[in-house]
Amino acid sequence: MSFHPVTDPADRPAAVSSRSAAGPRAGSTAPVLVTLLAGTVVAAAALIVALGTRAVPGGNPGGNPGEQLSSQPAATSSGTSATGAEAATGKTTPGTGRHAETTEDSGPKPGDQPAGKTVSLFDGKTLSGWKKTQFGGEGETVARDGQLVLETGIDLTGVTSTRKDLPRENYEIELDAMRVNGSDFFCGMTFPVGPDYCSLIVGGWGGGVVGISSLDDQDASENETTLYREFKNGKWYHIRVRITPERIAAWLDDEQIVDVERAGRKISTRSEVDLSQPLGLASWQSTAALKNIRLRLLPGKPAADPDSNSPVQREQESD
Repeated sequence: MSFHPVTDPADRPAAVSSRSAAGPRAGSTAPVLVTLLAGTVVAAAALIVALGTRAVPGGNPGGNPGEQLSSQPAATSSGTSATGAEAATGKTTPGTGRHAETTEDSGPKPGDQPAGKTVSLFDGKTLSGWKKTQFGGEGETVARDGQLVLETGIDLTGVTSTRKDLPRENYEIELDAMRVNGSDFFCGMTFPVGPDYCSLIVGGWGGGVVGISSLDDQDASENETTLYREFKNGKWYHIRVRITPERIAAWLDDEQIVDVERAGRKISTRSEVDLSQPLGLASWQSTAALKNIRLRLLPGKPAADPDSNSPVQREQESD
């Protein structure tokens, strides 16, 4: 079927008028198509208006109670926007802030975060924050010339921290230690490891053993942390321990000397230094000098006890 338009302009009004009065010509589909097209346009316009109204932030015409739609794309963690499909994947394309199914999150990891400020545990002038450990037969403990000096005793001489704010994990303790005289350990550092305690022994068992006492009831001379190093009297050594939820680590100067997984291990101190808990420093039949004793909180939860670390944090914030 074909349509034949009116060619004589003078005849066009009459033809239109005639068709209007008489109705559609038999067999003609033009008015039907026009009517359908007009109806479609009207329906589409109504749908656009309805959707536009529902897209207004905070608007809810005709929706469920509490429903809120937004015309803005979902925000990504990088502060840019992503489409709904991208937001659902949870993965971004590096450098664009947009999501992609095959790219892992490249955001900062906990280990990449900077450590907290350092807190001094020894003022170099007094024993404030420390008490002499009553081992029995211990030598004198004095603050002298910026050093905490542990004089030679019958066996052990040491000090124990009186602080109530010590973290139990996610922290480091460092110090400089020197054996002034004698031939045994000059740094027996006892420290918290979660709910437990252990000691780092430097220069024990006749002067050369380094290690952790104790792991699975084996002391520093018996377990996998046992090392042998030569120590000279009158020389300073830098010692650092790090406690995280996963590991016990320690360094002697620039050498890592301990790296132990905590999981599945029994962690304890030898009975001789139980009085050094929670944090203590001791020497065995030797005079030791200690200085620059510092504690640093690491990223993560610092303590099992939620109230135990708040004074340290306050001291950090006041620096």
